[in-house]
This record gives sequence, C-alpha cells and structure tokens, in this order.
Amino acid sequence: MKAHPFWILLKKDIQIEWRTRYAFNGIVLQSISSVFIAYAAAKMLNPAAWNALFWIILLFSGSTAAAKGFIGDTKGRQLYYYSISPPEWIILSKVAFNTLFIWIISAITTVVYAMLLGNMASSFSYFASIIALAGIGISGCFTFISSIASKSGNGSLLMPVLGFPVVIPLLLMIVKASKKAVDGLDPSLILPDALAIFAFGFIVICLSYVLFPYLWKD
Repeated sequence: MKAHPFWILLKKDIQIEWRTRYAFNGIVLQSISSVFIAYAAAKMLNPAAWNALFWIILLFSGSTAAAKGFIGDTKGRQLYYYSISPPEWIILSKVAFNTLFIWIISAITTVVYAMLLGNMASSFSYFASIIALAGIGISGCFTFISSIASKSGNGSLLMPVLGFPVVIPLLLMIVKASKKAVDGLDPSLILPDALAIFAFGFIVICLSYVLFPYLWKD
C-alpha cells in the first residue's frame, strides 16, 4: 500500500535534516549562545523578566527554524513536490516538520535556560503546554510566510518584514498565558489564553491550507 503524500514529504524533510544537521546545529548554537549572554548580563531576574527574556530567545530561534521551510528549497525540489503531491499536503507537511523542529529546539533551550537562570515557573507543566502550543502557532505563521517570501528574489530579507507583524498578536497571548503559569495561577485562568493560542495557530494553518494552492500555482 502506497504511503500518503503527507507522510512521504514529512519523512523526506526529516531525512534531509538528519543527513546534514547544519541548520539544526546552528539554531541550537544560537539558542545556547543567547541564553549564555542573558545569563552573563543578568544572573538574577524577577519572574516577569525571566518569562519575557525566555520568549524573546525562543521566538528568534523558532522563527529561524520555521523560516527555512521553503526558502531553502531549490526550483528542482519544488518541481518534485509538485509531481508527487497536491499543494495542500505540501504545506501541511512543512508545518508538521517545522513544529517538530521547534519543539526540539524549545526543549533544549528550556533545559539550558533553567540550568543557567533557574526555573521560575511555579506551574511548569502548564508552562510546558504553552511552549508546545506556541510551537504550533509560530510554525504555522512562519512556514506560510516562508512560502510567500520564497517567491521573491530576497526571501531571507523579506521574512522579518512579513513575519514579525503577523506573529506579534500571538506573542502577546503567549507571554500573557506563560506569565500566569510562572505565577502559579489557577489552571482555569490559564485555559482561556491557552485556547486562544491554539485557535490562532489553527486558523493560520487553515488559511495556509486554503491559500497555499493559489500561491503554489503562481
């Protein structure tokens, strides 16, 4: 039985990344270096600053991971995608791969950050849940924007211009929800913000699913 195009494309992205690993290693180094600079500059932080600094580091690491989704693909590879799969499954497989990528980067960053600057999250399980939901939203935003930027001649320069205005509302929701987890507030107060983050990511992915075929034909 032939595998679904989604799984074929996802497996292909994982295999390519596993063979080279230069992007993964570079982003891990960037995250660890950012955490170390934060540690060297401010060894003692209050919970609010600890939370804000964490998301600044994670946002730039996650956006770097997701932004490479389409910009790094050659014309020949894009033609190969077109020959084996409908465009809807191409964008979904990219979002899934980038989400996995961001989750791994987030886990490494969280461990190093907690080791150097301490763990100030009173409800760490809820804090980790916010990180997981944030990974989906960040991946959805930057993957689709990467597909738009790849159509221009300066995709790497266009990414920040298009990406960060879109992701700012998501970032505000993430910081608000994670601050509640850091403060150890009741889960009933965290749940609405977590659902809003999930809804944002879900809407972005649905829009990508609907709009990407038109972009792909172009």
